[in-house]
Amino acid sequence: MSGPGDELRVGPPQDHAAGPEAVVRTLLASVREMGPARAARLLTSANQKDGFDCMSCAWPDPAHRSHAEFCENGAKAITWEATPRTVPREFWVENSLTDLAGRDEYWLGQQGRLTEPVHKPAGSDHYEPVTWERAFEIVGDRLRGLGSPDEAAFYTSGRASNEAAFVYQLFVRAFGTNNLPDCSNMCHESTGTAMLETIGIGKSTVSYDDFARADLVIVMGQNPGTNHPRMLTALEGTKRAGGSVVSVNPLPEAGLVRYRNPQTVRGLVGRGTDIADRLYQVRPGGDMALLQAVSRRVLDAEDAAPGTVLDHAFLRAHTRGLDAFRAHLAHLDEDAVLAATGLTTADVDDLAARYLAADRVIVTWAMGLTQQRKGVDTIKEIVNLLLLRGHIGRPGAGASPIRGHSNVQGDRTMGIWEKMPDSFLDALGREFAFEPPRAHGADAVETLRRMRDGRIRAFVALGGNFAGAISDTAAAEAALRGTDLTVQISTKLNRSHVVTGREALILPTLGRTEVDVQKSGAQIVSVEDSVCAVHASRGKVDPVAPGLRSEVAIVVGMAEATLRGGPGADRAPGIDWAAMRDDYDVVRDHVSRVVPGFERFNVGVRRPEGFVLPHGPRDSRTFTTPSGRAEITVNELEPVECPPGRLILQTLRSHDQFNTTIYGLSDRYRGVRGGRDVVLVHPDDLAELGFADGDRVDVHAEWPGEPDRVLAAQRVVAYPTARGSAAAYYPEANVLVPLESTAYGSNTPVSKSVVVRLHAAR
Repeated sequence: MSGPGDELRVGPPQDHAAGPEAVVRTLLASVREMGPARAARLLTSANQKDGFDCMSCAWPDPAHRSHAEFCENGAKAITWEATPRTVPREFWVENSLTDLAGRDEYWLGQQGRLTEPVHKPAGSDHYEPVTWERAFEIVGDRLRGLGSPDEAAFYTSGRASNEAAFVYQLFVRAFGTNNLPDCSNMCHESTGTAMLETIGIGKSTVSYDDFARADLVIVMGQNPGTNHPRMLTALEGTKRAGGSVVSVNPLPEAGLVRYRNPQTVRGLVGRGTDIADRLYQVRPGGDMALLQAVSRRVLDAEDAAPGTVLDHAFLRAHTRGLDAFRAHLAHLDEDAVLAATGLTTADVDDLAARYLAADRVIVTWAMGLTQQRKGVDTIKEIVNLLLLRGHIGRPGAGASPIRGHSNVQGDRTMGIWEKMPDSFLDALGREFAFEPPRAHGADAVETLRRMRDGRIRAFVALGGNFAGAISDTAAAEAALRGTDLTVQISTKLNRSHVVTGREALILPTLGRTEVDVQKSGAQIVSVEDSVCAVHASRGKVDPVAPGLRSEVAIVVGMAEATLRGGPGADRAPGIDWAAMRDDYDVVRDHVSRVVPGFERFNVGVRRPEGFVLPHGPRDSRTFTTPSGRAEITVNELEPVECPPGRLILQTLRSHDQFNTTIYGLSDRYRGVRGGRDVVLVHPDDLAELGFADGDRVDVHAEWPGEPDRVLAAQRVVAYPTARGSAAAYYPEANVLVPLESTAYGSNTPVSKSVVVRLHAAR
């Protein structure tokens, strides 16, 4: 792993992912950081039926698992969390918040595990250790002192377990608010919005095994080689079974070029498997136009050979809206499509021909689509395309959003949403004999707006790095610093710990790799993966420090301190918080009576393979939309306007990071080593703009009526990205994304179509 002393070097991008180099790097880094015994125990327990669920992504587990069911980035995540290195008490004396605010994410994460609660008093520039009792007392006093429960917001990261998420949302609603922003608001909210409206459920309609049954997998707006590398094994299965894979993405990505599976001989010493049969290099924001153009060609093929192309029986029985959709696409402007996508007519024809030739099609996507201005409508167009030929509720076919956190989907299932439906709130109220608040709360972006306006004064975060993850960095940090209290429940330091309210707490928690012992004994927790499978997770090593508490125990501690004599004590007096802390089976019993599909939760979670939640569209082609049918929708095309001399920029992750966590300063697959201050631009665009590879530039983002936002002193890298586009690393490039620039319908920050200019660095 690279370190801060490395100098920025740029070489050609790799033409493959994984292989022997990944194995060597993984093992050396894990052994160096954790020692051979600890590394072996944890790596061989990751994603096993009796082990813990890796925190690095939500990719599902195969039925038959290998002894090494982890990837390079999963091993980095495990190593990062399970390091025996800890933050010593003197650290807080030696480092002021002013000093820490000048450190980058990489340095903060390298300081080690947090082991004791610390408090920053109002007016102080230092954290200082406090007892757990004092920490909970501060939380309770400050929350009870608010003018209204709606003056607090409670953020959640997708790494929280189902059990912790359920108890957390119960605490928040017992306190009296639905202000439950979460990481989904910033990543897959567009997915949930689109799929709920069109098929009645915001989750994947495929299983793991469907990838090996598919004739065609269309991978859109994602980089599985870095962000969920175990997916490459499933795509390899598609190819080995005779199926085809194509990629729709502005950049070529190593994992979609070739995969050298380190668990096979051909992967270790041979060439490996070519993955994508074709790359369609779409401009950022052009995916919706491409999907509409493909659907138009499908309808034209049906007109040319009536009754032979569309799945008429499925359409009649299960959908509505086809006639309006057909009429709308009849007026699709082909020139507008080509301008928006940057593709040729031959490119679009080729993708349409591949779709028409396949009997079983999966479309899979990630944040390259969801973080567009028209992200919701783009995903509706995916659903439209799949519905035309009946590719939902059929083996080997369906819609497959890929989540980036290991339990982001489960958190939502457990109630982490600012606008949970009345059916959930009704069941929650019956179970705990109280009336939950009904008014919709604030999502992530709205939380910042209310902080900025002084309407949210306290911010509590169960994991994550809100300050680093959200858009418009300057506005976000100013809003957080304007609050009265910030509370972070965390394993390690990140940017959110040094961008605080006037008063702040850090509450250190157990990691998923660690054994969690409560009064009733060792506990298990559970997670839900991308294909609706729920399974147990068991820590395997002793906690790195004796004073750590679990997420469930910390939430219960806050609830007991806050609701004792507070508004929630009157609203929900009968909740036995201690029972849920002492035995997570009690939590799961409550869940079994509140959340559909979890009726035998404590039984199902103890099965080696876990259990799969019911899914109407997948299981029986049942659609729980208001009409009872899948909705084929009409969506107006709105291409990204990019004036001359500008580029459309997207933010992305390097190979040495997970979300905002920076493991190292290199991006091996893209050929960037020893630094992150780069902007990737096509060489022809560089020439037109008067720059050369290696120049230093300031990147200016434009937003109507506001001064430019600037990402300064970036090294230009000539890179084979789509013409007219650029890319820079997240979270550093978040500074370029205006807080008000959000996706229609989902309020997700638009990080994949930022109009920018390049200027010679000052």
